[in-house]
Amino acid sequence: QVQLVVSGGGLVQPGGSLSLSCVASGITFRFYTMSWYRQAPGQQRELVAAIKSGGSTNYADSAKGRFTISRTNVKNTVYLQMNSLKPEDTAVYYCKADRDDIWPPLDYWGQGTQVTVSS
Repeated sequence: QVQLVVSGGGLVQPGGSLSLSCVASGITFRFYTMSWYRQAPGQQRELVAAIKSGGSTNYADSAKGRFTISRTNVKNTVYLQMNSLKPEDTAVYYCKADRDDIWPPLDYWGQGTQVTVSS
């Protein structure tokens, strides 16, 4: 049974920082691309950042320079460090694991965690 357990959301003031974690079980973690997505009310879910099995990363323009995605394969964990948070970062944040080097491709989602940036 695959589980992605997300933690670390909460309320933070503008300019503050938060760190999210996603612990995976039931998958061979090191083979998966791990991503963070977010969904604000009334908006589509969007990619925030992703990290491939080899460690290469990519970020949404809105996250570049402020957010850092990282992973620790021995702990089956992916992190999202968010700095200089803005009210527009307010959303539910989701963790995703996907693998497209096999057939059929696989993808799994964790539960969301609310991040609210407000004074």
